[in-house]
Amino acid sequence: MTPFTRLDGTAAPLMDKGKPMSNVDTDMIIPKQFLKTTERTGLAKGLFYELKTRADGSEDPNFVLNRPQYAKASILIAGENFGCGSSREHAPWALADQGITCIIAPSFADIFHNNCYKNGILPVRLPAEVCEKLAAEAGGPNHVFSVDLESQTVTTPSGEVHHFDVDPGRKSNLIAGLDEIGASLTAGSHIDRFEEQRRLTTPWLERAR
Repeated sequence: MTPFTRLDGTAAPLMDKGKPMSNVDTDMIIPKQFLKTTERTGLAKGLFYELKTRADGSEDPNFVLNRPQYAKASILIAGENFGCGSSREHAPWALADQGITCIIAPSFADIFHNNCYKNGILPVRLPAEVCEKLAAEAGGPNHVFSVDLESQTVTTPSGEVHHFDVDPGRKSNLIAGLDEIGASLTAGSHIDRFEEQRRLTTPWLERAR
């Protein structure tokens, strides 16, 4: 994965009735008709398909990611319970394919939250009232936010700084650009020593294999 240290990018506010959209499920993030591939590329076309597309198949210019100023957004601001629903890993794949590598919300569904870390996306939890302020500011003339993983801070265009918590192990892996397999392989020499010791102390297990 690409290491994540500091992100300076456009933040897109995903809104519903004037507030950050809550309960955005994985079917809303990428509908089932786009799940026929195991490739991680090309999925951006299905991202938020039913939100960004009209009934006739044309783009809805009112959807945030269809607006020119947010077309290259790398940060998404949303409401409570983002990523709920089914456990499809295509959801973070589609977000990453769109170029979104950080999502700010008050809470995330557990499986989606875990899948984000596995795919190089930083999920940032901030209080609901803070997310509303961030979304309002992202809707203004300046949309560039800074997310610093090392200092665990989000800085708004106006200079407000908000601290977020993150698991130390996941933080270390994101900074190093490692998924779970990559993190395991960093202990390769220890694994090799364990395997060699096991062969010496329990040779009958080798015969059984």
